[in-house]
Amino acid sequence: MANLIPEEKVDQVRTAVNIADFVGQYVQLKKAGKNLFGLCPFHEERTPSFSVNEQKQIFHCFSCGRGGNVFSFIMDLENLSFPEAVAKVADFGHIDLPASYTAQSQPATPKNQEQADLLKLYADSTKLYQHVLMNTEAGEPALSYLHERGLDDDIIKTFDIGYAPPERLLLDFFQEHQIDYQLLRQSGLFIENQAGELRDRFVGRVLFPIKDASGRVIAFSGRILKKSPDEPKYLNSPETKLFNKRSVLFNFDLARGAIRQNKSVVLFEGFMDVIAAYRAGIQNGVASMGTSLTNEQIYMLERVTDQLYICYDSDMPGQKATDRALKLLGGNSRLKLGVIQMPDGMDPDEYLRSAGTEKFAAVFSAGQQTPTAFEMQYLRHDLNLQNTQDQLTYIAAVLQQLSQLDSSVEQDLYLNQLGQEFGLDKADLRQQLRRVVGQQTVHQQQPHGGPPTPPPPVDMTPPPPTITGMAPDNGPISRVERAERLLLFRLLHDHDVWLRVMAIAGFHFVHDNYQQILVYAEAYFKTHPQFELANFTDFMGDQALQPVVTSLEFMDVASETSKEEVADLVNVIMNQQPVAEKINGKKAELTTAKQLGNNDLVQQLTLELIELYRQAQRVQQADNL
Repeated sequence: MANLIPEEKVDQVRTAVNIADFVGQYVQLKKAGKNLFGLCPFHEERTPSFSVNEQKQIFHCFSCGRGGNVFSFIMDLENLSFPEAVAKVADFGHIDLPASYTAQSQPATPKNQEQADLLKLYADSTKLYQHVLMNTEAGEPALSYLHERGLDDDIIKTFDIGYAPPERLLLDFFQEHQIDYQLLRQSGLFIENQAGELRDRFVGRVLFPIKDASGRVIAFSGRILKKSPDEPKYLNSPETKLFNKRSVLFNFDLARGAIRQNKSVVLFEGFMDVIAAYRAGIQNGVASMGTSLTNEQIYMLERVTDQLYICYDSDMPGQKATDRALKLLGGNSRLKLGVIQMPDGMDPDEYLRSAGTEKFAAVFSAGQQTPTAFEMQYLRHDLNLQNTQDQLTYIAAVLQQLSQLDSSVEQDLYLNQLGQEFGLDKADLRQQLRRVVGQQTVHQQQPHGGPPTPPPPVDMTPPPPTITGMAPDNGPISRVERAERLLLFRLLHDHDVWLRVMAIAGFHFVHDNYQQILVYAEAYFKTHPQFELANFTDFMGDQALQPVVTSLEFMDVASETSKEEVADLVNVIMNQQPVAEKINGKKAELTTAKQLGNNDLVQQLTLELIELYRQAQRVQQADNL
């Protein structure tokens, strides 16, 4: 094993947690046949190809090829070491682990170590700023301000809110702890002048930590405490190696569980609105980083829910922002959309403070609008509907909106409302709507006739079953590799096949990855009487091979084998071995010639090796025919 956590403790954690429940925090999974499918968290896609098998407790993506068990999932997703992954899964399953286990970590690469150092820098900054807010005289004005806004100490601690006082203290704090100057420069926590001197970026501001999906602080947004014409109301961290505002949603880490439970997410305009809603029990709220939603943020939400409600300010700037968001999401997302409006032109934070928790929560349960209902209300602004011309303008705009609807029933509903309000015959409105749709069809068919047709919604239908022996993420493969994949599957799952094949003198796989797995399996079966996939992937400890093993489990193969099948598979593989063995032998000769400095022999062996590679390629091409 590549870690010091006892295997029995690893097994306890893995078996106590259902992989579907754990992965379901990050991916919205839907049952299809024997497996669960969803949008892959490792790459963007429009058709779900990410699959979880609850029976075998594994995952596999048919597009990018990622695969493994619950530990490898979170290791890949959050760049964790194995002990850290075990600790995270244990925490999810409410399993206590000794501190000596969770403190371990595998050797870090320079890139990983830099990320870990930056994360620690932000974690320490968060603790320092919160200490100033909660426990010092310098923090009293900021604490009073937050209390006046309705935030009690529990909420302040939940969101790790802090305060950067006018006196610059962060740089001194880190210099006392001898933190590397270059790390401080890269952190975004400081401003650097032309002489290379650093000073604290945040002063005199209440600080809202920005966290990644795992709840780790990666940036700050600072609200000024005393208004100044020369200072922005909010100041955000610059983009760093940790923080890309396009890929972050405020409160996504805390909201994710509530989003799954409510089967919806609420998009707010600002941090204080999210926190106000959280106080009132609406805990599935998030906010973008002061900009329109990006494709990355939309995809984050699509992975965990089908329904999004927009709850921006109900004043005119907020209504315009809602209209923009609906148009953006309508053309770039599969999410079902809705709008939640605060009464009296207020923002959510204001309404909660003025109306109280009960009325605030009631808006979310009873005040939901469809996008069309919102647009019909929004289109009224700047129009005098007592004026005939404005009435015609409004009706034409509404019909344009209704022409975008796919549902004729929904169109009927709004045509009824329109007819009743203006005393118009529904048949006349329907006829006019047909003309609008017809004009749009002609316009779209003409060259350069307008914006491109928006992409279709994501198809949630899972991919077809994998063809026997095929690597689903790599497309068609050779006859030899198909044989290797099927035989390896049989070897792992059928002990009789294992004994029969391993008794064959000189047997080995042609492709290195399958041979390496076979070597791991030999060691595994010396200490394990039965093959358990999730356990075996941990035993290997090789993240490059784990997806190969898990992909075997998603092959569509017969449940039982026969002596004839095994003999045929071995025959296909063994007949391929002479070329492979010649290549390996020639490589060894070439290495020796290089060590001896015999350049003439090196040249000769290189040419012979190239010819062997060509020969192997011809064999593979023939297999593919």
